[in-house]
Amino acid sequence: MKKLISISFILFSLINLMTAQEEIKLYPKGPKESNDLQKKESFRDKEFVVDISDARMYAYPALKENATGAAVVICPGGGYVGVSQIKEGSEFAKWFNDLGITAFVLYYRMPNGHCKIPLKDAQTALKIVYKRAKEWNVDKNKIGIMGFSAGGHLASTVGTHFKNKIQRPAFMILGYPVVTMDSTYTHMGSRQNLLGKRPTDDLVKLYSNELQVKKNTPPTFIVHARDDGAVPIANSRNLAKAIQDKGISCELQEYDKGGHGFGMRKRGIPVDNWPNVLKEWLKKQKLID
Repeated sequence: MKKLISISFILFSLINLMTAQEEIKLYPKGPKESNDLQKKESFRDKEFVVDISDARMYAYPALKENATGAAVVICPGGGYVGVSQIKEGSEFAKWFNDLGITAFVLYYRMPNGHCKIPLKDAQTALKIVYKRAKEWNVDKNKIGIMGFSAGGHLASTVGTHFKNKIQRPAFMILGYPVVTMDSTYTHMGSRQNLLGKRPTDDLVKLYSNELQVKKNTPPTFIVHARDDGAVPIANSRNLAKAIQDKGISCELQEYDKGGHGFGMRKRGIPVDNWPNVLKEWLKKQKLID
C-alpha cells in the first residue's frame, strides 16, 4: 500500500512539473517602491488571490511549431484588491496557446492608493516579454495587453499612457473594463483602491482613460454586457468612441445579458460566443492565421 502511495505521489509530482508554468519575478531584487500593504498575500478563495505585493507573471509559451509570433500579457480583474487568476487568467492563457499565441498572466501589485504601481508592473511585464522575445518565439511588434474589470482599467491605462515603443502594446483586449474614474459611472471600489478616498480632479482625469486616448493608441477589442451591474457599459462605450474618433480600429461587442465577470465559461446564453468573435478579430489583426 505504501509503495502504491509513493508511486502515485511521484506520478502526481511529475504531472505537476510537466504542467507548471515558469514564474517570472518582475523585480528579482525587490521593487524600489512599496504599496505599504501590511497584510500578507493570501487566497480569498481557490480562484482569487488578494493583497499582492510580490509582482510576478507566469509564462504560457505557445508550442514552437504552432507559434504565430503574437504574445499577450493578461491582467486579471479583482477591483484592485486582488486577481481572479484562473477565470480571467490561466483559462485565457491556455485558450491563446491553442491559437498559437504566447500568454503571460500578470500578478500586479495591489495599489493601496499608490496609483502608479500597477502601471509600472504592467509596463515592466511588457519590457520583459520584449527583451526575451526570441526565447519565446515572439515577434516584438506583436506584444499586446488584455485585461478584465479593474484589470481592464490597468490594460487600458497601459494602452493610453505609454511613453516609448516598448511600453506601447500592439493591441488591446478588454473584458467588461473599468475605464473611467468619474464617480458618476466608475466602479467606486476600484477607484478608491487605486486613487485613495479623496483624489484630486487632476488625478481623476489622468486615470480616466477615455480622456487619455492618443493618436497611436493600439487597435482595440472590447466586450461588455448591457446588464453589468458592477461596471456600467458606458465605460466601454465612451472608450470605444474616443478610440474610433482618433481613426483607430476598435470593435465593441455588446450583449444583453452576461452580468459582470463572465469570463469564457459557458452558461447557455449568447455571450458564450464572444471568444469566437475575438478569434475572428485576431485574424483581422493578422495575429493568428
